Amino acid sequence: MSSKKKRNDVGSGPGENIDIEDKINAAMDKIMKDPEEERNSSQRKYEPDNGEPETEGYESEERYGSEEYESDEAYDSEEEYELEEDYDSEEEYEAEEDYDPEEEYGSQEEHGEDAEYDEEGYDEPDEENALNAYRNINTSGKAKSARPQPVKYVPMDDIEEKLALLPENKKKKHKGLKITGLAAAMAVVVAGCAYAGMSYYYSDRFFEGTWINGIDCSGKTAYQVEMALADKVQDYSIQVSSRNQEPQTITGDQIDYRYLSTGEALQLLKNQKPYEWIKGFYEQKNYTVAENVAYDKTLLQQQVTALNCAKTENQTAPENAYVAFKDNQFQIVPETEGTQLNVKQAYRILDQAVADTQASVDFGTAPDAYVAAEVTQNDPELQSALEACNNYTKASITYTFGDQTATLDGNTIKDWLQFDEKGQLLMDDNTFHQHIADYVAQLAATYNTVGTEREFHTTSGRTVYVYSSVYGWAIDQAAEAAQLAQEIQSGTQTTREPIYEQRANSHGLNDLGNTYIEVDLSNQHMYYYQSGSLIFDSEFVSGNMSYSDRQTHAGIFTLYSKTSPSVLRGDKKPDGTYEYEEPVDYWMPFDGGIGFHDAPWRDAFGGDIYLTNGSHGCINLPPENAAVLYSIIDYNVPIVCFY
Repeated sequence: MSSKKKRNDVGSGPGENIDIEDKINAAMDKIMKDPEEERNSSQRKYEPDNGEPETEGYESEERYGSEEYESDEAYDSEEEYELEEDYDSEEEYEAEEDYDPEEEYGSQEEHGEDAEYDEEGYDEPDEENALNAYRNINTSGKAKSARPQPVKYVPMDDIEEKLALLPENKKKKHKGLKITGLAAAMAVVVAGCAYAGMSYYYSDRFFEGTWINGIDCSGKTAYQVEMALADKVQDYSIQVSSRNQEPQTITGDQIDYRYLSTGEALQLLKNQKPYEWIKGFYEQKNYTVAENVAYDKTLLQQQVTALNCAKTENQTAPENAYVAFKDNQFQIVPETEGTQLNVKQAYRILDQAVADTQASVDFGTAPDAYVAAEVTQNDPELQSALEACNNYTKASITYTFGDQTATLDGNTIKDWLQFDEKGQLLMDDNTFHQHIADYVAQLAATYNTVGTEREFHTTSGRTVYVYSSVYGWAIDQAAEAAQLAQEIQSGTQTTREPIYEQRANSHGLNDLGNTYIEVDLSNQHMYYYQSGSLIFDSEFVSGNMSYSDRQTHAGIFTLYSKTSPSVLRGDKKPDGTYEYEEPVDYWMPFDGGIGFHDAPWRDAFGGDIYLTNGSHGCINLPPENAAVLYSIIDYNVPIVCFY
């Protein structure tokens, strides 16, 4: 039987020789290094064998390392311990937790060359024998060999307490402390080296938690960041929107769009302090750098002119704002924007958008991109025109003609206003004033009675038609037009009579009223009615009908003047004298040189005298009647002469 026992150890090649002494020393070192750990994991409780020497083994309460010992037959576990040919019997020794018998019992060298394991089993040692065995091992380095017999193992904590009292173990304790200190120092050195290594690593890389322009740059070099920024713009495109057109897209390839480095990323990296790399693991930094790009501006111009919104057939010109009459008032109709593109300005807008790396641009929201209307709804002059127009429509002039009225308001005035091509009101437009003059003339034509023929019911019961060129209503058209224009422009609202140059007694078809003087030339009799009552009548002699130039004119007249006394004279002759000169007491002219007067030279009046012996055209009255008429006649009383 060989004096050495061989096994396959964990981490050893097959058949490698292991010294028993080395195993014991390793076990002692392990105990001294971490006795508490060994104590916790090595509590064993021996259980006697089952009386079968061929299958002896031991177990602890915690299945000490799940180890089992078997002789002759196979010993199975995660680790195998084999007895080679030098053993008298084939034994396998296995342990789940790398159980090493050298640590427990010492090596063969410590027991001596003659020491060997008995295949029959270990004698069961008591606690004192175990202690002496360990003492002998540490002092003499040799131990008696004996073939192992079934044994009970002494708990390791009791052994450790006794071993700790030995001087040799105290020295090993100090040795363990030194080893611990050395290990701690080595750990510090290793940690320092690791920190320095990481500092060196981040000397040309961004810290963890570094974000640039939305890109995670943790652990990236400046070059890698630049490449990431370049990749970001590689697929650049911009969507162009416009009025009344579908959006179109211009890609980066069409304008040779490319990234240009500004060096800002490298500068950010240089600003890092490598030894502060650990900050990156608990704080995040966000940076923004300029994404400088370049593109071909000529190609961009070509893309603008190729857009649908730039094509002539897709463009409509804008329309100016203007003033219009709606809902009985003037309002500003806003300008029409149109779709006529200002190509030059549109290019500038698009160029700036591309330079700013915008993803879209809308020409419709950029006022300068399109040709604008010259006059907008906010134009000050247009606002003034609106105010003036509203004044015009605000104006209301109601004319009275007795019981009749005529009103001029905005509904009529709005049609008189004229605007220029920009929609601005022409305040001094001759057409506007002509409209006013025409309106006044229309009033005169409707309500003037001068120059019209009237139906007249005589005292004798006849109905006659009397024309008058001098009596009746006559509007002063020039004065009225001027006043009306002023009232329209100021928005005046009034009710009034028009300005007359001549008035009549009353309005209506018969403007004579009920106060008038009736001169019946056929009957050679006159009547004076005042408020419908006859206050005077008299026979007379009118113009001589034998002479056409002496006949009294038919018509309606009014009194020019009254003179008492006066001298009546005929036409002036070339020698400076008059055809006749006749003094009278009462002179009341009404038709040029024709008037009422007394005729003391006549002794008869009325009848047919006027046919052959009439006057030069005047109405000759008896002196007493002439005196009465002179006292009651009024200037405004119409004098109706008819045949």
